[in-house]
Amino acid sequence: MRIISGRWKGRFLVAPASLPVRPTTDVAKEALFNILSNEFDMEGLTVTDLFAGTGNISYEFASRGAESVRAVDRDRGCVKYIGATADLLGFSEVIRVIPCDVFRFLARPQEPCDVVFADPPYDLPPQQYRALVEAVFSCGLLAEEGILVVEHPKGVDLADMEGFAQMRRYGTVHFSFFEHGGE
Repeated sequence: MRIISGRWKGRFLVAPASLPVRPTTDVAKEALFNILSNEFDMEGLTVTDLFAGTGNISYEFASRGAESVRAVDRDRGCVKYIGATADLLGFSEVIRVIPCDVFRFLARPQEPCDVVFADPPYDLPPQQYRALVEAVFSCGLLAEEGILVVEHPKGVDLADMEGFAQMRRYGTVHFSFFEHGGE
């Protein structure tokens, strides 16, 4: 994986093969950040990266100047890797790793942030994707003018959910975007 833009543009990172992850492809990540850059000034953003895995998305936000990034993952290996990589890149003041199951994290009231990115395991049942979206809104995680982005496989359709704004496809990667009120 590589950081596409910002302070660490072009930096390649190699996660241990033992991590149970499927990082977002560079093509999909570049397209996602092009969309987000049109909506937000990356400088000063507050972000929550759910199912953070390798931290791929967290590093991209930090490299582009995000003020704070919460990286939530329950896997000990992922948590350790994200923390070590954040230290290596000088992002330890920006990226805060939260070792927790995402659904347990969302069961508590949360401090709102500008962007919530969720990349659950692709084998998550479709109803759990729906529960994830509902939980993000109900716990107060998404700021009033914020965007929730859920990465999912082809067979998951979230278009009928409240707050749905759009879906974009990049190869096998699908991003559904949500906002307060939707379109």
